[in-house]
Amino acid sequence: MSTLDQLRQERINKANSLRQSGINPYPTFFCNNITIASARNLLEKNVTVAGRIVSFRGHGKLIFADLKDESAKIQLMFKADVLDKNFEQLKSTDNGDFLLVDGKVTKTISGEITILVGKFQLLTKSIRPLPEKWHGLKDTEERYRQRYVDLLVNNNVKEIFLIRNQVIKLMRKFLDDHGFVEVETPVLQQVYGGASAKPFITHHNALDSDFYLRISDELYLKRLVVGGFEKVYELSKVFRNEGISRAHNPEFTMVEFYWAYVDYEKLMDFTEKMLVSIIKEIKGGLKVSYKNKEFDFAAPWKRISYRDLFLEKLKIDINIIDTEEKLAKEVAEKKLLPGEKIVGYGQTLDILYKKYIRPHLDGPLFLTDHPVEMKPLAKRKNDDPTKASSFQLLVAGEEFINAYNELNDPADQKARWVEEMELGKKGAEDYQVIDEDYIRALEYGMPPTAGWGLGIDRLTAFLTDQPTLKDVILFPTLRPENVNE
Repeated sequence: MSTLDQLRQERINKANSLRQSGINPYPTFFCNNITIASARNLLEKNVTVAGRIVSFRGHGKLIFADLKDESAKIQLMFKADVLDKNFEQLKSTDNGDFLLVDGKVTKTISGEITILVGKFQLLTKSIRPLPEKWHGLKDTEERYRQRYVDLLVNNNVKEIFLIRNQVIKLMRKFLDDHGFVEVETPVLQQVYGGASAKPFITHHNALDSDFYLRISDELYLKRLVVGGFEKVYELSKVFRNEGISRAHNPEFTMVEFYWAYVDYEKLMDFTEKMLVSIIKEIKGGLKVSYKNKEFDFAAPWKRISYRDLFLEKLKIDINIIDTEEKLAKEVAEKKLLPGEKIVGYGQTLDILYKKYIRPHLDGPLFLTDHPVEMKPLAKRKNDDPTKASSFQLLVAGEEFINAYNELNDPADQKARWVEEMELGKKGAEDYQVIDEDYIRALEYGMPPTAGWGLGIDRLTAFLTDQPTLKDVILFPTLRPENVNE
């Protein structure tokens, strides 16, 4: 039997012993207790507090312990002559147990604020001992797998998720204050769309139909614009059946909004204003340290077109090299993608960009006017129909925001999707599919609209200087384990 199994069995025996003596180790609880932080300010007053025991020390007839709740920690003093028969129950109490404590707040000779315990009650018996700062765990994956313990022993982890909560609240407040309406759209969709990604497939028994977990909420939000919502947004869970890496999780959180009668130029200004306000609130200024670099978010942020970036970084002019055949020849001559089989002009550009350009862009930077082949849902530029009226916000070599003027010509939209389906037939891994109901919606008319999507996980990782998205997702997707191990 392992040491852990022995400790668990000892605690199980203590719980059984308590039951035999008439004490429920998991009682129903109701009490007008106060927080430990409040109790610390009530010297010489009697208080009732509840929390988890995080340490025991002392022996004989005087025992000290630390009790912790969400607000603070306080020392407890258990004296045999004060507790009388109740003192013996401490023998069945361990680190990790939850206690209800009643006593007087005082100070020890050393000045430690302490509750002299007059009586106490076990609220929850802990069966597994708490680890000490994760010594003995095999790898960091255990932190993600057992997040409940990670939060208990590492205070900085909780701070990360409090910042994440603040990011979401500030994002919502900014959009609400600017007249946007928050809505909910389907997670289960009969046709997946809004992005080029592989979906998760499930089956609805009553309807005997396959459904997909959404890869985006874009098409449903734009249906609402057709229906008269001129400023609409959703904070949503999105699912993509793709690889897991430090920068990707199959389940992630996005905020998307759509705004009628504006264009992507207006959205760049709006984005600056939004993120400047959020970063200033969270960081106390506009400079953010991430991976040993400092990023300054003072506006205005630099803007550069996709064409100019390719000219600058790869000496490729996409206005001249404007077909799949020309680009394939250029890539082969420069030996840029040896051994890789890529289908489509837009997808080849995207691979080049992600391999050779994006990792070296610090930002904040607005990358504008992508080739239209890369944006099947975006409107063409009036002065150059080969380009989409689009931008991405790039920071630290990562895409934070994707935005564009929304394509509202139903014929053009259908033709783009037909082209996407052809790419799929040629072997492209990621392509968009035709949504006939969405085409029908566009035929009723959608006003000129611009839209925007931002990954909450990626923004939080940046603001908290975390190297992987797993550090900012409470329960990231992991390989299944044997929970009995």
